[in-house]
Amino acid sequence: HACIGVEVLLRWTDPELGVVHPAEFIPVAEESGLILPLGEWVIRSALDQLRGWMQQGKRVVPISVNVSAVQFRQADFADHLVQWSAEYGVPASLLELELTESVAMTDVQNEGAQMQRLHERGFSLSIDDFGTGYSSLSYLKRFRVHKLKIDQSFVRDITTDQEDRAIVSAIIQMARQLGFKTIAEGVETAQQLDFLRQQECDEVQGYLIGRPMSVEAFEEFLKK
Repeated sequence: HACIGVEVLLRWTDPELGVVHPAEFIPVAEESGLILPLGEWVIRSALDQLRGWMQQGKRVVPISVNVSAVQFRQADFADHLVQWSAEYGVPASLLELELTESVAMTDVQNEGAQMQRLHERGFSLSIDDFGTGYSSLSYLKRFRVHKLKIDQSFVRDITTDQEDRAIVSAIIQMARQLGFKTIAEGVETAQQLDFLRQQECDEVQGYLIGRPMSVEAFEEFLKK
């Protein structure tokens, strides 16, 4: 196996509050409108990192960035992404956008059109936390999605819970039939990895592969 990508994780360390988890500050940012400049900063930071790796001749892997509903529903979001990518000289194929299932399914017609615009411009899209939202599977065929991320709540007990095993297996089989790749989140044990290999899951992420780390630590991780 090999490292084929990395996901951006946002962390806020405050002098008074300590470490503030995204689950706490992202909703506030969305409600206040600060998510737009914050989201742009995250995407620009990812593009800047990719540019740095390219210029330094280091190994380059795609970077995945979580996109909020507020960002995604901006009519000119796709145009901004094209502009930013060109500004940093980074191919669209190196930036993967992650949407939660609930975001993708809220306004199917408009979200589908936005996905089409992004697809036409060369950006990859994945559905994060798949299986946890209130979706209609019939709409999946309308979306320009490249990958389904199997939520860690299903992966956690696949070695002991028959229902979770069945759900994960079904998601992988369905994705394959629809032409989507699958990635399992929260893989922490060799037994979980063995089961996912048997089911022919395409990719995995989790503590078994690597814990959250700094850019410097990740570059060393890549060398190994």
